[in-house]
Amino acid sequence: MKAVVLCAGEGTRLRPLTYTSAKHLIPLANKPVIYYTLESLREAGIVDIGVVVSPNVEEEFQSALGDGRAWGIKIEYLLQRQPKGLAHAVSCARDYVGQEPFLVYLGDNLLQYGVKEPVQRFSQSQAQATLLLTEVEDPRSFGVARLNAQGNEIIELVEKPQRPPSRLAIIGVYLFDRRIFEAIEQISPSGRGELEITDAIQRLIDQGHRVTPQLLQGWWKDVGRPEDMLDANRLLLEGLQTVIRSPLGPEVIVKGRVEIAEEVLIERSELRGPLIIGRGAQIHDSFVGPFTALAENVRLDKSEVEYSIVMEGAQIEQVGRIDHSLIGRGVHLWRRRRPPDAYNFVIGDKSQVRLI
Repeated sequence: MKAVVLCAGEGTRLRPLTYTSAKHLIPLANKPVIYYTLESLREAGIVDIGVVVSPNVEEEFQSALGDGRAWGIKIEYLLQRQPKGLAHAVSCARDYVGQEPFLVYLGDNLLQYGVKEPVQRFSQSQAQATLLLTEVEDPRSFGVARLNAQGNEIIELVEKPQRPPSRLAIIGVYLFDRRIFEAIEQISPSGRGELEITDAIQRLIDQGHRVTPQLLQGWWKDVGRPEDMLDANRLLLEGLQTVIRSPLGPEVIVKGRVEIAEEVLIERSELRGPLIIGRGAQIHDSFVGPFTALAENVRLDKSEVEYSIVMEGAQIEQVGRIDHSLIGRGVHLWRRRRPPDAYNFVIGDKSQVRLI
């Protein structure tokens, strides 16, 4: 079995971070999102992986992932030249997949327990497609599956229904055989001008092919928004164990589970886990609170950071308390010692600026 990881989305809900980096390469617990996907696929025994990317981020992904040998896998990059929907993105992998069954994984999704069990079940089944489903409180924001009376086949898919037929939402993992490509050829663009994967799967159902459900075990996160990124970071840090690889400086207080990499300098500060600190970070006279990830070479001075992701090379100096924040690579935040005489702005459309 092969896998196809879809990473061609523009990540508009995560701007401005995604103006300079693909959302799949934003770190959670100090590892890019897509690393968790690749590890999950390797654990499931899948070593041939096609990564669907848009031309503007192909080089960035190649630089970050290479040919996959770091994970014991083989990566091939597949271009989706225009954003025409999920079904179109899947069709870009047709030649790569060939006649093999394959797994489709949306690159901005995280699953607590990975995909090993779904892969095994699909391999042993006679289904032409399998969808991972999870129960949600309000299905109206999701694609929703309606099952047969026995609960072992999907008989209808409804996209964002006002009257949901169930609470079973479709998540971003699908397993297919080659028939899905024929179904994609037979569908038309939706009202938003895209080829929808749910329309292609519904075509399989209407033609009498067997489409089966698998209920997800454990948590699932779609990390398409800043608040989702922070929540996924929290979930990953929940499983952290204490590992301290650098000597602690004077007057350092550590509470809870903390992972500290090599070459880290910390002095006169309090660390309250779960939190992770990357190689080369420097922390002086500061507080780092729970559910925070400080990446490599971050510098923190006379500040407080809690429930946040601070990316590589960022500097935070004397800014007071930062909470529920995503701080990009190489950012420099600092506070002037006195209020400015005047403010100078270049502010984009529909911005909101609060001065305190």
